[in-house]
Parts: sequence; C-alpha cells; structure tokens
Amino acid sequence: MEFGEEGLLQEPVSPGGQFINSSILSLAILAVLESQVPIDDSQTFFLLKNVFLPINPRFSSIMVEGADKKNKQWKRVTVKVEDHVHVPIFPSGMSPASYDIYFDEYITKIASETFPQSRPLWELHLFKYPTSHAAGQMIFKIHHALGDGYSLMGALLSCLQNAHNPSIPLTFPTLNSAKNETSSRSRVFEFMPKILSSVFNGAWDFSWSILKGTWIEDDRTPIRSGVDGVEFRPVSVSTLMLPIEEIKLIKNKLGVTINDVITGTIFMGIRMYIQEMNSEKSSSQNCTALVLLNTRLVAGYKSVQEMLNETNKSWGNRFVFLHVSVPKSSEVSKPLDFVWEAHNIIKRQRKSSAWYLTTRLWDILKKFRGPEAVSKYIYSTLKNTSIGITNMIGPVEQMSLANHPIEGIYFIVTGAPQCLSVTAMSYMGKLRIALVAEKDFIDTNVLQVCMKDAFRVICEAGNEFPIK
Repeated sequence: MEFGEEGLLQEPVSPGGQFINSSILSLAILAVLESQVPIDDSQTFFLLKNVFLPINPRFSSIMVEGADKKNKQWKRVTVKVEDHVHVPIFPSGMSPASYDIYFDEYITKIASETFPQSRPLWELHLFKYPTSHAAGQMIFKIHHALGDGYSLMGALLSCLQNAHNPSIPLTFPTLNSAKNETSSRSRVFEFMPKILSSVFNGAWDFSWSILKGTWIEDDRTPIRSGVDGVEFRPVSVSTLMLPIEEIKLIKNKLGVTINDVITGTIFMGIRMYIQEMNSEKSSSQNCTALVLLNTRLVAGYKSVQEMLNETNKSWGNRFVFLHVSVPKSSEVSKPLDFVWEAHNIIKRQRKSSAWYLTTRLWDILKKFRGPEAVSKYIYSTLKNTSIGITNMIGPVEQMSLANHPIEGIYFIVTGAPQCLSVTAMSYMGKLRIALVAEKDFIDTNVLQVCMKDAFRVICEAGNEFPIK
C-alpha cells in the first residue's frame, strides 16, 4: 500500500470498516495508557507526524463514496495534527482523588462523542494530572473502522519500546491450554463424529444467531434496559485488576484456557450482580453475551508492515461474534460450573461453522442490499443481547512511549447499543478488566465488587483440584 498524493483514492474500505462506520452503527476504541511520570507533551506533534501517521495510510485518510456510490474508499488528506490532539484544563493543585473524578467525567464525555467524518478518524487526549492510578494518562481514541483490536495493538506496538531495554523486543505470554495426548488411532475414530458434530452445531448456532439478530431479545435485567438509543446515553468507565498467575493456576487445574477462566468469572459476576439488584427473578432471566472471535489464522501479533504486505492481509476488521448464553443461577450449582460452561460453549462454537456462515451472510446482505443492511443486522444483534466481551494480550515487560514508562494499560469499546461491555487486557502479570456501563442504570461499584467476589470464589473452589 502506498501513501499516494493528497486527494487520490487509496483503496476500498473493507466491508467490516463500512459496517461499523455508518449512519446506523459507529464503534470506537479507546486505549488508555497510564504514565508512570508526568506527561511531557513537547514532542507530541513531532511524534505524531513522524512516527504515528506513517504507520498506516488510513491514519491520514477519510472515508468517501466510491465510483459505484455504494462502497466507500479511503481518500488521502492533509492532516492537521493539532486538530486531533486535546489537552483538557482543570484546576491545579488538587488531590489525586479529585482528579479521579475529573478523569472519569472526561473519559465519559469523549466516549460518548462521535468522530467528524471530515478528518481522519483518530484523536489523542492528554490528561496531564495525577490520579490514583498514574502521574498522567494518554487516551488514543481510534474509530473501529480503521482496524480491530489486533490491528490497532500492532500499530500501537510500533510506537512503543521495552522500557528497560529498547533494543530488546517486547514479548507476550503463551496462553495455550493443556493438550491431551491421544493416539493416531483414536484421532481417526474421533474424526468423523467431530465433522458431523461441527456441521450440526454450525447449523444450530447459525440459526440461533439469525434469530437473535432479527427477532429474539434477551430479558430486561439490571444489565439490560432494552430501551432504544442506549448507545447515545452517558456511560461510566471503571476498571479492576486480577492477577494473571492465579488465573493461570485455575486454568492449569481445570485444563481450560485463560479466556475460559476470564469469561467464567465475568459470567458469575454478572449473575451475582443481577441477583443483588433483582433477587426475585435473577435465577431465570435470559442473558446472552457476544464474545468477540478473531478469525485470523495467526498466533501472536505481527508488525504493521507484515500485516500490510501479506497476500491475505491481516490488517483490518477480522472478527465475528459468538453468542454465548450466560449460565442461569438455577442451572449451575457450583462456582466452577460457570468456567466449565464458558469452556464448553466457546469450544463448541469455535469448532462449528457458524462464524463462517455468519460472514457469508454478511457478504450476501452487502451484495444485494448494501453495507447499511449489514450495519442494521449487526446493530440488531448487539441490541438484542445483554453484554459484549472482548480481550487482548499485552506485553509481559513494561512498555515506554516517548520516554514515558507505561504503568498500566486498558481499552474500551464504545458506540454499541448495549448497556454493558467488558474488555480485558493483560500487561506485566496483571489482567485489567474495564467495564463500560450505562450511567445511572448500572451501579459499577456494585458490579466491580461482584466481579472480584466471583473471582475469589472461583479461586477458592479451584484450590480443591490438583494441578494437571
């Protein structure tokens, strides 16, 4: 991909990019980097022009209509970086607790704002006040149409270095689950049943996803109001920290994946919250989570150039949603059942053909009814479910951005017609879970306590198991 001259069309916008930047649906990703030292913004414009913008031409482009008037293309424009950088001003000399409140109000404000379509779809916000979490905070707000979390993490890593030794590349944890050794003979006998199971499960899961996207809604619960326009309502953002080593210990004892433990913890925390807020109906209410599945056949992150130079380019939006029912309290009797249920459902859906059929359905809708029809279908799928869950893997070592050691990092996704979304990211041996909840509808303080209690109870139950 070449930069080209200003005003020239660069390339078509990917189908996924068009689906999530339309008049119906507009999603954004906010990545929050917590600096260990006060923020020095003297090099900001220089670094944006010479490091950030050259990463990908999309950062210097806007979406315009293509020649066919149906599909959009990226058009190169001159970027005025000063229009993309925001430095809020608050009273000086206040306590970190006071700045916590200012930061919460500020991130709530920018999370609810939409991007102007007349300039490239990214912003940088510098919060230069000490909070209880950091000496200063940098917020990269990037439209989801530019790429998904995998792509944008690859771009972000192009700007970051190992804080202790810039010459050594950042490394990432291995998150593979324990594998059971089976003989080749056993695999032969298991092959046909697995194929048949995949076909049956795929047909069932695909049919269910269509129903959830067109007709069947989740129950109204303390985490789902069911009202129209929830994506335009103010949100509150809060985070909590869980130790990766304890999550790995549970993973190894149960023979599941880290994602299973995280999802099971979230599910149990949600059920505890619903019961706390509405104990009479909590055990029987239907809740569905949309768990994001990365459809790339790659292990680990690649550099931006590797993504862009591949024959089958991995940059962009390569994801589908897995519909995972949150186990009902009446159907599970033990804390670890939430982990087992998450493991079994996600494992089955990953191996089914439903996600492939869903992408084909999007292609058909786009071909015959246009990108807006697909946006409407995805919007309806999000609106009819209760919660979105996605996670990313972060580096093991501490990162540094322009001589600012990064103490913590998390990300959130905004713009979805849901009252609650949960994101998780690992970094330096910790898992940071971020909760984006509809303000004045979901009590994030109570929800945080429920999440922590759920993890504690799951860990205690896991102590009874030997390590496999």
